[in-house]
Amino acid sequence: MAALTIALLLIFAPKGTEVKKTQNEKEEPPQEASSNRPAYHFSTPEKWKNDPQKPIFIDGKYHYYYLYNGNYPDGGGTEWRHASSEDLVTWKDEGIAIPKFSNKNGDIWSGSVVEDKNNSAGFGKGAIVAVVTQPSADGGKQEQYLWYSTDRGKTFQSFSEKPVMSNPGTEVFRDPKIIWDEENQKWMMTMAEGDKIGFYETKNLKDWSFTGEFKTQNIGLLECPDLFRMRADDGTVKWVLGASANGKAAGKPNTYAYWTGNYDGKSFTPDSAEPQWLDYGFDWYGGVTFEDGKSEDPLNKRYGLAWMNNWDYPHNTPTVKENFNGVDSIVREIQMKKQGDQSYSLTSMPVEALDQLTESKQTAERTEVDGAKTLDIKGEAYQFEADISWSDAQNLGLRLRESNDKARHIDVGFLPAEGLSYVNRGQTDQPDGSRKFIESKAPFDAGKKKVHVKVLVDKTTVEVFVDDGKTVHSSQVFPKQEDQGITLFSEGGPSVFENMEVKHFRPANR
Repeated sequence: MAALTIALLLIFAPKGTEVKKTQNEKEEPPQEASSNRPAYHFSTPEKWKNDPQKPIFIDGKYHYYYLYNGNYPDGGGTEWRHASSEDLVTWKDEGIAIPKFSNKNGDIWSGSVVEDKNNSAGFGKGAIVAVVTQPSADGGKQEQYLWYSTDRGKTFQSFSEKPVMSNPGTEVFRDPKIIWDEENQKWMMTMAEGDKIGFYETKNLKDWSFTGEFKTQNIGLLECPDLFRMRADDGTVKWVLGASANGKAAGKPNTYAYWTGNYDGKSFTPDSAEPQWLDYGFDWYGGVTFEDGKSEDPLNKRYGLAWMNNWDYPHNTPTVKENFNGVDSIVREIQMKKQGDQSYSLTSMPVEALDQLTESKQTAERTEVDGAKTLDIKGEAYQFEADISWSDAQNLGLRLRESNDKARHIDVGFLPAEGLSYVNRGQTDQPDGSRKFIESKAPFDAGKKKVHVKVLVDKTTVEVFVDDGKTVHSSQVFPKQEDQGITLFSEGGPSVFENMEVKHFRPANR
């Protein structure tokens, strides 16, 4: 989040410049005009988006706010734009909810929004309250400000130009995430503070007190922290602490790190110091998880989504030429599973409501492959699913969005001897000019000699779910529109592909 503000302000707006033009000042071209507009992934209607804010379920809909810059690429600063959905697949744009540069503390960064059902803050029962980071007029310090809405989240008013949480003397102090502690009848907050997460509490959303902190190691700067409870498949209830982390320097992902453990209302004790990762790809950042608003039991599952981009190459997308830059991952359903070593992990799979977009289905018969075999199926926006088994194969998988001459493709593969899954985008157009981030790798259980894979392909994204979401890879890719082939491959021995199904998706938001 703060990285966005730093990057955009440095690139697009000299210090002290206030760009006040908003997206409402001129009519933008319709989404249909864009050849790179995703078919079923959420994208900004125009200009720029990055960090998601945790969606909130009110009045039968999910309300989603995200960082938006209506002046991109000619001006800096972010504000909160609003979208709503009943199914987490189709979205309605609701316009600007919190405008930037509307008070002396500059633009609006990340934070979180809650429904104040009991009027703890004094704005009325059911008021929608947001606590957000802004660069304070007092030297640009990162401080927390309160905004509130009395029209069910459509528009927000500034409570005060003074912070409700002053900077404690640290450079990084941002991205507050608020949850309600029903047992103790209080609000709790996590805060990103460099390489640690701070914990705070309040009764009224205005007067916050520090309670403890969680220190991390070797995963760099933290952003967008997260805290919640989940019930595992064996009935055990665990706390989960998460954050977007920057583990590249240590050879770790640059996505959503999390720990299972216990939160006692003051501080968090992890089951293991080493984090687990919700995604191993290059483009699942600023992730948020949120409750299933339609369930009476919020502990059995959650949902999650993230910004599909990376601060190493945020502007390297062909969509910029089409007046937009900003795509989210699909919404995932998250569950907790007990592992064989008595630990607990999160799994994530595409939300089931995606099925409603299915325009047509194609299947392929059981196929043994020793070398390569191209299917009689083509596609640009679809879900591919299959079971793959092998005995001695050394490298096996799929080539997706393949060109007719086989020169361009995206590889989704498995290396059984190494116990690794991978996604390689090096043979198609992709955003990383340095080519440092070409192939993502992650462990999978190769001992079974079989694997289930589900892949979501869209205009500029690929998301791979291995073994029912135990491992996920999410990355930006920019294949040519005509590249739509699907090839199965197996090297070093044969592999068997069966239960193959392709669901072709129609556009979600048109």
